[in-house]
Amino acid sequence: MITSHQNGGPGYVTEDPMGPENGTEGPGSGAKLQQRERAVDFPPGDRVVGTVSSMVQGSRCSAQMERMQQYQEELRRKREEDANKGKHEIDLNASLRLKKLAQNPAKTGIDNPTFEAPEAGKETKDGSPLPELEDLLEALRRVQSCLVDTQSQADVALVLGMLHKEDFQNAFTIHSAVTQQMQPRGSPPLPLTAQAQGLCLEALIQAHDRVAEQELEPDPEESVIQYMGETVKLVRLEKAGDMPLGATVRNEMDSVVVSRVVKGGTAERSGLLAEGDEILQINGVPVRGKNVNEVHDLLTEMHGTLTFLLIPSSQKKTPPHRETVMHVRAYFNYDPSDDPYVPCRELGLSFRKGDILHIISQDDPNWWQAYREGDENNQPLAGLVPGKSFQQQREAMKKTIVDRNPDSPGKLWCSKKNKKQRKKTIYNPSSNVDYSAHDILTYDEMALYHQPANRKRPIALIGPPNSGQDELRRRLLSIQPDRFATAVPHTTRSPRIHEKNGREYHFVNRLAFETDDAAGKFIESGEYDRNLYGTSSDSVRQVINSGRICLLCLHTKSLRVLWSSNLKPYVIFLAPPSQERLRTLLAKDGKNPKPEELKELMEKAWEMEQAYGHLFDTAIVNSEPETAFHELLRLIDKLDTEPQWVPSSWLC
Repeated sequence: MITSHQNGGPGYVTEDPMGPENGTEGPGSGAKLQQRERAVDFPPGDRVVGTVSSMVQGSRCSAQMERMQQYQEELRRKREEDANKGKHEIDLNASLRLKKLAQNPAKTGIDNPTFEAPEAGKETKDGSPLPELEDLLEALRRVQSCLVDTQSQADVALVLGMLHKEDFQNAFTIHSAVTQQMQPRGSPPLPLTAQAQGLCLEALIQAHDRVAEQELEPDPEESVIQYMGETVKLVRLEKAGDMPLGATVRNEMDSVVVSRVVKGGTAERSGLLAEGDEILQINGVPVRGKNVNEVHDLLTEMHGTLTFLLIPSSQKKTPPHRETVMHVRAYFNYDPSDDPYVPCRELGLSFRKGDILHIISQDDPNWWQAYREGDENNQPLAGLVPGKSFQQQREAMKKTIVDRNPDSPGKLWCSKKNKKQRKKTIYNPSSNVDYSAHDILTYDEMALYHQPANRKRPIALIGPPNSGQDELRRRLLSIQPDRFATAVPHTTRSPRIHEKNGREYHFVNRLAFETDDAAGKFIESGEYDRNLYGTSSDSVRQVINSGRICLLCLHTKSLRVLWSSNLKPYVIFLAPPSQERLRTLLAKDGKNPKPEELKELMEKAWEMEQAYGHLFDTAIVNSEPETAFHELLRLIDKLDTEPQWVPSSWLC
């Protein structure tokens, strides 16, 4: 896969002096840009990364598959014949083991010497102990002599009498004989199957065929030679049918230069192609003077061993090092087909707001290389995503253009203004509107966190009015009061007769409340009927320390305070269903909202998602209360069994 900047031909781009570094066009460029790089070994129109197409394994050798199937069919037929034959008769001559057993004379039983009468001279006197019990009897006599308690001495005497009885001694003799007969004699175990030889042969052939099916790739080679008075290097790579080379090229005048080496490709694994290398020939075909499309077509038709004749890059190579993977959550949607600035559209990685991206290379600060969470096995090559600074820069410019041209918000990147006019609009220093790039949400670095069993994450239920968060919280508290609890709020009003300080409320004076509020101790606070009310982070922490799950129903404006605390909340957004469904649900509760009220509620939910959606961990559409409740319970249970992505700053 390689790409090309073309000088004057299709795809040629003039570089904008106001654009970002590394030759990538910035948001201040003029007309819509063409691709500057091309993945030359991708089939036309095949967006390998953007569509996350699965890579299919190489096909099996047909001759080897046919031989394996024939052999397995013969074994199956032979086993069936042996089984059918065994149902009718047993041929003793068919088995050496059975034949040998048939020739042996019949054996008679063996008498157990334990039950034989004692021989002469071996009889013991009545009441005399067995030799095996002498040590035990002697020990009991010593114990009896040391005892002073009459009852204990009587107990020992009872045991001694039992050991002298003939019935006990006969039972002991039987036990000793059985134990001796059960000792292992070292005889070999019986075989588990009589087909071990056939199974072994079958497994051996299958292993042979599997090894033979694999296409063994030769090791990459590199050698330095002289070519037309220049020192060049000869690189040989093996191009597999299911693995792109993983490189892009650009045109610098008539030269074809390696522009980018993509993680996961053959070029990156070999380490023999480097950015800045000029390609002179591919398999003996000169490429100097060819444009990106011609190089793409050339490499698409080539398979097997590829031989590159290269002029090494004059850039100083940095020693290879193990890069640390950075995990981020995306806070915007991205489609490379709609981005005129992506260097190579075939490599552009599309993603949605909330997706987890694994950033594996930041060598180009403007275009990172990444994988989407869950697509690592299906995505052979890393994809290109906008770098954080680059995305912040163009989003800030985008907002500036919108504010200065409110009548044409949809003509941001395709405006008919020429480049000079556009630059003047964007960089006009007399404008009062100023956007900081750091205020633009792009990515947030994440890490996996598994909550401890004794410190549960608080659950924050967020939603517009009539979204059902209060009902869901009450239901959880009623069915599992030992598992869920609410934080005890603070108030400045006087306690009522039945209320107890610390149970219904923490009753404080107004000065103490305002002091704590100014110190940032309250997650949310407000005033009602001339009294102050608020939920403090310490109250939430008390519930967490008790081992229970704290349930919170908060206003969206309180999320930033909760998010910046060290409580590690799990935020669930309760989204309303359609207007008709919402009208039906509210009618069951005796409410009859007006159409404009329903419309206002839907708009409120959309505004909450747009302004605070980056703080939501997940969302539930409350179209059916029973279904929403079980989904809520499932999400809470999952926190105990699966690690969750949280901001890495929480774990510092």
